[in-house]
Amino acid sequence: MVRYRAGLLLAFLLLLPAFACRGIPAATPAAAVAAPPAAPTATLPLTAPPAPPAVPDVPETVAAGELPCPLFPTDNIWNTPIDDLPVHPLSDAYIDTVGRDVTFHPDFGSGIWPPEDGGPIGIPFVVVPAGQPGVDVSFYYPDESDPGPYPIPPDPPIEGGPDADGDRHILILQAETCRLYEVYDAWPREDGGWDVGSGAIWDLRANNLRPDGWTSADAAGLPILPGLVRYDEVAAGEINHALRFTAPETQQAAVWPARHFASDLTEVRYPPMGQRYRLRADYDVSGFDPQIQVILRAMQRYGIILADNGSPWYVSGAPDERWDNDVLHQLDQLTGDDFEAVDVRPLQIHPDSAQAALLDESAYLPTVVAPVP
Repeated sequence: MVRYRAGLLLAFLLLLPAFACRGIPAATPAAAVAAPPAAPTATLPLTAPPAPPAVPDVPETVAAGELPCPLFPTDNIWNTPIDDLPVHPLSDAYIDTVGRDVTFHPDFGSGIWPPEDGGPIGIPFVVVPAGQPGVDVSFYYPDESDPGPYPIPPDPPIEGGPDADGDRHILILQAETCRLYEVYDAWPREDGGWDVGSGAIWDLRANNLRPDGWTSADAAGLPILPGLVRYDEVAAGEINHALRFTAPETQQAAVWPARHFASDLTEVRYPPMGQRYRLRADYDVSGFDPQIQVILRAMQRYGIILADNGSPWYVSGAPDERWDNDVLHQLDQLTGDDFEAVDVRPLQIHPDSAQAALLDESAYLPTVVAPVP
């Protein structure tokens, strides 16, 4: 991932008149739309996450894919439906740039890739107990990383496998503390520590964002685990959160809830990091396998979030030997033309919080949701 600093927040009041109905027209041509003004940068101190409140004990053994903690509060932007929000004015330009006729791809599955000597397909994660010892980590980007130690277990699952040369993410969910530790470009050292590109620690009970302009283990400065497709939730019949995806060319900008960009492209036809999309409401999902229908309904209700530079319309998930890769490739039937970019600014309560507003759909006026106990 190419790393650049920046911050960009869009003002809700600029488009408030457009929120009178859900079905506003798709985007005007990019050349006819002026770039939005840059928002002021918020400087937040580098501090360790606050200590979470006490919670009941969780079993020491956690089944594969089963989570001992919620992935952020229910009013977090990741967990908030966007099916009633307006279409973004630049939707057509954004779709054209990523690829209107380009097919979607499930970037997760079972087995390994390449089949001869590859690694698990997708971004794996591991659940560790609260007593998991922390290890030293050294960052290439220390100014935008949360200091360690990180509770990386021996032989953790690494994206692409231990010999991979890609992003090499490690995602660690710590039970009982409900902390999420994510690192990028992780390489083990002989002394038991790790050299990593960047790292972020998330309190899964809170709606905290990264400091404005900071990366995370993802280029957009967002968490990764909350945006993955996981087998257990698909098997249970419902995904209640947005999904992570990549695009090859992005703008030198980030929109809420993203905090960081990874591009030097300034034309407004390029989508910014954090841009949300949804599968069109009139898309017929009935002919798909039941498991794929679960994913498609999530794309319609919660949408997908642009989180990193990469192949166009690659949707992220966790590897699992229970996936049927042939079934997953039914997602290849989707193209960019089946989607529309969404304007999430009506949901923003504060630019430095991931808490989302509850909308009065008749007027698209935000009402603060009471925190979940």
